[in-house]
Amino acid sequence: MPKPPNRYRPTNPRSIAEAAFKNATTKPADPTPAPTRTSVPIGKELVSLRIDRDVLEHFQEEGLGWQDRINQALRKASGLDSRPRDEGLRPDQLSSQNDD
Repeated sequence: MPKPPNRYRPTNPRSIAEAAFKNATTKPADPTPAPTRTSVPIGKELVSLRIDRDVLEHFQEEGLGWQDRINQALRKASGLDSRPRDEGLRPDQLSSQNDD
């Protein structure tokens, strides 16, 4: 009984040569460079917080920005700066004096 043809390996010399030429001349795809992390300002986190009604009314008395005032009070009470250290600076604030 004759041996069946090998379906996975070309037996035609021309096919073999074309495959070798294709492998030798095909440029591998450039790997996609990993994205670089840039300094992005820290955002606000959306949370649900239960506080006493009178405390909420106190911060809402002055109108808009009451969430920021609560955040400022919490930062002060916790001993944190008024601005997160990783927040970064706006381009117009950059100077050699800002270097740590």
